[in-house]
Amino acid sequence: MPHDVTMPQLGMAQDAGRIVAWLKAPGDAVAKGDALFEVETDKATMEVEAQASGYLTGVLADEGDDVPVGQVIARISDSAEDDSPAPAAAPEAAPVSDALPEGQQITMPQLGMAQDSGQMVGWLVELGAQVGPDDLLFEVETDKATMEVPAGASGYLAATLAQPGEDVAVGAPVAILTAEAPENPVARAAADVGPSSPPAPVPPEPKAPPPRAAEAATPPKAPVPKGGRILASPKARRLALQQGLDLSRLVKAGHPQPYHVADLEVLRALPNAAAPQAASQTSRRLTARVKHPALDVFLNWAQAQGLDNPDAALAGLLGKGHVATLGIERAGRLQSFTIAHRLSQVAETQDAPALILRDLRDSFVQDVDLGAENTPVLTLLPKGKGLLLVLECAPDHLSAADAIELLNTVAGRVAQPLRHLQ
Repeated sequence: MPHDVTMPQLGMAQDAGRIVAWLKAPGDAVAKGDALFEVETDKATMEVEAQASGYLTGVLADEGDDVPVGQVIARISDSAEDDSPAPAAAPEAAPVSDALPEGQQITMPQLGMAQDSGQMVGWLVELGAQVGPDDLLFEVETDKATMEVPAGASGYLAATLAQPGEDVAVGAPVAILTAEAPENPVARAAADVGPSSPPAPVPPEPKAPPPRAAEAATPPKAPVPKGGRILASPKARRLALQQGLDLSRLVKAGHPQPYHVADLEVLRALPNAAAPQAASQTSRRLTARVKHPALDVFLNWAQAQGLDNPDAALAGLLGKGHVATLGIERAGRLQSFTIAHRLSQVAETQDAPALILRDLRDSFVQDVDLGAENTPVLTLLPKGKGLLLVLECAPDHLSAADAIELLNTVAGRVAQPLRHLQ
């Protein structure tokens, strides 16, 4: 069955994306999970994966085109010679009925690549109330998680166009915000509003029961592994950072994820609360640029010497003389290595690292400014044909002189690794 490819929503406030490049040509075979195209938003550039297997046909958007979220841009068909009509571009949202107030429409966001709809869990703001861009407006459940969605704009909640328990297509209107306080706020069901250009339906995976209902009674003990990602709403993360609260303490206490603003009260009430962490602006951040890195030459040499694990070779080169244990973080996975004098003696360990090397050389990320973490972090980033090295740490991790010496030494080893093997 043909599958329509739509422009995904990669951020809460995103309403369009720019096609940077097609990674498959019309007629090419495509497997589910293959990188299909690159899209650029005002936040980042990302590769979008195919959500079905087949052949790429009916491409409607060219490289450089700005495409609204939810609009059909191509099709994955059963054959490369599919002669069925090309998918039409998603029509403009149906005009709001005369009975509805005029204002800014808030639509159902796309919280996952394969999501085509979300179930309205409940409204977090009273009808007619005033809201700001960061105020949480409603809660939505997908087959992956339950999330609180911010308004994304300022105004008065003049109309709600979906009610708790209803499934709403991605891109369909769920609310209207007006600049002035409404005289007669309107509450309607999604079925009464009518369709608003949803993407073609994809058979959903079986849904798990709503997590937050049962979790209150018996919260699962589900600590995140090293390097794992803590699931939390954007506002909860921002408030936790501003107030010096450590979300990982909720993980250790077994409090269920994802975390929302209300969970911060639980965090504050935890016994033996640690003192608030220093604000991110007090952390040290140093950068160094290497125009002609020779890491590939070094890794090829190390492999020829019998060291087949490139991460172990990298740890032995960049960690020697600085730490006893260095962690390599790649694609969210953290491995720790003991650092010995000889490369052949570098081995994986379960010990906590004294320094983490975050390798983002193969990513689209151009810069990082994440603030101090529990361990000093050295990040490798692509910079033209060279590399950018970013060291972030707290003042109590490294003195200013030690941080400068560490970054300068590592940059020298990246530039000329074979000189540092003695």
